[in-house]
Amino acid sequence: MSLVSCSDDKDVQTYSQASVDSLRNQITNLTSGNQQIAKNLATFDTLDFTVFSNQDWARLHESHSKDVKVNWPDGHSTVGIDRHIADLKQMFVYAPNTNIQLHPVRFGSGNMTCVTGIMSGTFSSPMPTGKGTMIQSTGKLFSIPMCTVAMWKNGVIIEEHLFWDNQAYMNQIGLGK
Repeated sequence: MSLVSCSDDKDVQTYSQASVDSLRNQITNLTSGNQQIAKNLATFDTLDFTVFSNQDWARLHESHSKDVKVNWPDGHSTVGIDRHIADLKQMFVYAPNTNIQLHPVRFGSGNMTCVTGIMSGTFSSPMPTGKGTMIQSTGKLFSIPMCTVAMWKNGVIIEEHLFWDNQAYMNQIGLGK
């Protein structure tokens, strides 16, 4: 008994080559996407471990777009890198040693990344209330889990969502109820 095919070997080879080429393109796209995610995560590490922790605001443009949108844990949002820097600086007025040294969870997909970390420091200087008065420092340490979800375009963050528990933060620095 012999088998007979309706197509010749050339049709099979053409179809097989097209399938192989399609798979190669998919792998190339996935690999290239993974490389960009890896670059974005490396940039994020530098942002938190070096730029944020050392208050090196002149370098924030390396990771953030000029018109970055930032969504804060207290529910307010800002637009623009200058406003973001102003908000970040306020965190260091009363806790100048605030830092993030570790991203235990970090991953991405497409143009999005997500990192978690531990933000820690000491409430060692008076805290402005915004009403012309100051809250005296308690000298208390804080160490709170944080998370940032970021959207990237052309190697910089165009929007980020910051998450941490403000009540836990206030409790740890001695201002919670």
